[in-house]
Amino acid sequence: MFWIICAALVGVVAVAIAAPLLRRQGEGAEPAAAYDLRIYRDQLREVERDLERGVVDTADAERLRVEIGRKVLAADRALQRSAGGARSSGGWAAVAVLAVLLGGAFLVYQRLGQPDRPDAPIAQRIADAQDLYDNRPSQSDAEAQAPKPLRPPPDAEYLALIERLREAVKANPNDLRGLELLAGHEERLGNMAAAKDAQRRLVALRGEQASSDDLGRLAALTIEAAGGIITQDGEKAVAQALARDARNPQARFMMGLLHLQNGRPDRAFPIWAGLLAEGPETAPWIVPIRGSIQDLAWLAGHPDYVPPEPAQGLPGPDAAAMAAAQDMTPEEREQMIEGMVKGLEARLATQGGTAEEWGRLISSLPLIGQKDHATDILAEARRLFAEDPAGLEQIEAAASQAGVE
Repeated sequence: MFWIICAALVGVVAVAIAAPLLRRQGEGAEPAAAYDLRIYRDQLREVERDLERGVVDTADAERLRVEIGRKVLAADRALQRSAGGARSSGGWAAVAVLAVLLGGAFLVYQRLGQPDRPDAPIAQRIADAQDLYDNRPSQSDAEAQAPKPLRPPPDAEYLALIERLREAVKANPNDLRGLELLAGHEERLGNMAAAKDAQRRLVALRGEQASSDDLGRLAALTIEAAGGIITQDGEKAVAQALARDARNPQARFMMGLLHLQNGRPDRAFPIWAGLLAEGPETAPWIVPIRGSIQDLAWLAGHPDYVPPEPAQGLPGPDAAAMAAAQDMTPEEREQMIEGMVKGLEARLATQGGTAEEWGRLISSLPLIGQKDHATDILAEARRLFAEDPAGLEQIEAAASQAGVE
């Protein structure tokens, strides 16, 4: 039945395309040159009538006869060419091309398609997903195959400072602040495996004092080091982060990604839909969720799902964050601001943003003691907005106000 319906549809489409092409070759079709020839002959007769009525004199009538006569000869030659050759075969040629295309499509489908493949029942799909989940690569294998992230080459002075930091951490392996700094700077250099190892040691030293954010960061670095694949090590870190805080949005995003990587959109959809509904729109996971949530909803069996409208305006702390900041110590408030700035930088680096957002990042970095880094960001923003004068003006204004050159 399926093939009968397909053949009928192809036949209807082929007839609809071919009929107008063949109709042009019918006996009633008249070349344009024949129509022009009739018009010119009527004009010659009109000149004779005007001459008899005295509307034009003999000289003007002769001039008009010569001019119209040239047009008559040109039209007559065009008509002879049309009639002398075989009747236009354009319609039949088009029909032949259409037949070749249809036949070629059928042959390609027979070769590359799978018309006899039966539908996979839900139980089989779940079994295939479980098999995919069970046969994930190990962390070491994934790290060995992961592509190196592209980073601008650091200057020699910065590399020397990082080398000193590595030596200091090696000499004092229980230095929590040193491990925290090392994890951040190794990530900045693109050394994801080293950053992951430093964060893992930091979490181990903190023990029960390690926060859900510490574990979420370990999970993120583990996944990045594996080239985006959530291995058993990455899944373990995600589970630990959720065990400390079941509402941790970063860990929930990664859990949804785990299900998606292993063929379970039905499990990934409710997690990502919840994150999208909660926001905020500035969170780095919102953009990838918003870009794929409708396809994910369809795969998960929710074709009528309508994602919430994005919030308007520039990124910023919500009311809850502002209220919480009032009760923080200066050190805690500084850490919160630093986290927001890092989040904005990560989003702009991976997803891009407006000139206003780049200017905001440039003006924020000096506030957390990273004026040199703001200079690097300014150079990158100038490159990105080189062909956008209005955007470049916004960026330069923000840099000037922050004292960044």
